[in-house]
Amino acid sequence: MQIRPFKACYAQPGQAARIAAVPYDVVDTEEARALAAGNPLSFLHVSRAEIDMPAGTDPYSDAVYERGRDTLRRFEKDGTLLREAQPQLYLYRQKMGAHVQRGIVACCSTLDYDRQVIKTHEKTRQDKEDDRTRHIKTLNAQSGPVFLVYRDNPRLTELARAAERQTPLFDFVAPDGVGHTGWRFPDPRTVAQAFAAVPAAYIADGHHRAAAAARVARERRASDPKAAPDAEFNWFLGVLFPASEVQILPYNRCVKDLNGLTPAAFMDAVRERFDVRPASSAVPAAPRSVCLFLAGVWHELSWTVPPDATPESRLDVTVLQERLLGPVLGIADPRTSKRIEFVGGIRGTAELEKRVNGGAAAVAFSMYPTTVGQVLDIADAGGIMPPKSTWFEPKLRSGLFVHTL
Repeated sequence: MQIRPFKACYAQPGQAARIAAVPYDVVDTEEARALAAGNPLSFLHVSRAEIDMPAGTDPYSDAVYERGRDTLRRFEKDGTLLREAQPQLYLYRQKMGAHVQRGIVACCSTLDYDRQVIKTHEKTRQDKEDDRTRHIKTLNAQSGPVFLVYRDNPRLTELARAAERQTPLFDFVAPDGVGHTGWRFPDPRTVAQAFAAVPAAYIADGHHRAAAAARVARERRASDPKAAPDAEFNWFLGVLFPASEVQILPYNRCVKDLNGLTPAAFMDAVRERFDVRPASSAVPAAPRSVCLFLAGVWHELSWTVPPDATPESRLDVTVLQERLLGPVLGIADPRTSKRIEFVGGIRGTAELEKRVNGGAAAVAFSMYPTTVGQVLDIADAGGIMPPKSTWFEPKLRSGLFVHTL
């Protein structure tokens, strides 16, 4: 595993709270416009630049990417973003309620990505990869970090704790209640050297950003074969967390109709495939169980897994898809079906009840969260996680650190 310090553009410390923005892909245009309203420093003016253009503007038009580039340049020129004089590494701590996670902000190697030293667990969609590729090429920068995980390393934990005792570069609580604090590492080379003992890193969130960065690097190497491996375009912005500190929330499901079945016939089909009992809670208490909400009532579904099952087939989301969503409800491909919606666990089960009771969905499924260990094991085996099976929280903020090419 390779990381290296970089000359970041970083948020002006006194304005970091106003600059920091949610990732580009967790909000649509109107949500981004509302979040940035009255705040000209919001990094959403870079990552979702269509919010500064007339309503109805195609977010994938050339003008939108160019507007984002111009805003990024203006932010650096007017001091909204400051440029480091020397390459640095940073510690980025997030607090969400009782949960605390500490990540190392660094540049990661696109060559490590190509060699699968940086491992993936999702397939990317061509349209989303094209979008991020155009964004990087037009801005000549990676404006949003990739969220990565590595198996715990005592030396890196020790270095992170030491940095945490320094004076912070920024420290604020966002409107959603998540705390964000950042420090420069006193000795970035020591941290980079310690990563030589880390055999691999795993993308938790940001597969399209990483794929786009690697694609841009390959294109630029092809156009400049003499470029050195340390050329800036061969590196991408990442935040690397020890596996023990990250958390995955459930990724729940809502289906709009019962595929022509009556509620009674549907429940008969469910009982043929699962052990069913009245649910004592809307949240599953353990793996190998799902809570189902139908007609105002919660049911608990449970099952056993064969001892020779593959890591992918053991996942609760896989069992639900293969036993029920596909054969009974007709959701053949959850990636493309318009009849299923995925609801991040951060919204709670009340959101599921609201959708079913309000008629937006016929049935909802409350999932037990996938574990970090399952994600790493599947990535190690070269497998692919089912769609919408992980929801890492809290999300990284964009605009605190930017890597320019």
